[in-house]
Amino acid sequence: MLKLLIVAVLFAIVASLGSGLFFLLRDGSDSRRMVNALTVRIGLSVALFVLLLVAWATGMIQPHGIVPA
Repeated sequence: MLKLLIVAVLFAIVASLGSGLFFLLRDGSDSRRMVNALTVRIGLSVALFVLLLVAWATGMIQPHGIVPA
């Protein structure tokens, strides 16, 4: 369930980045929609980082090396 949540947040981050690009290309210079989309992306990225730290601290996920033993 946690992995599904992580993937969903990653999709939301990519969607927010895409909407920021769309607003950059289509809106005029006085629009704040691009800034809002990128602010949402930053908030989602920080939330994902905190989620990963909490999941690691509680033992829900375990880090491993590139080549597992």
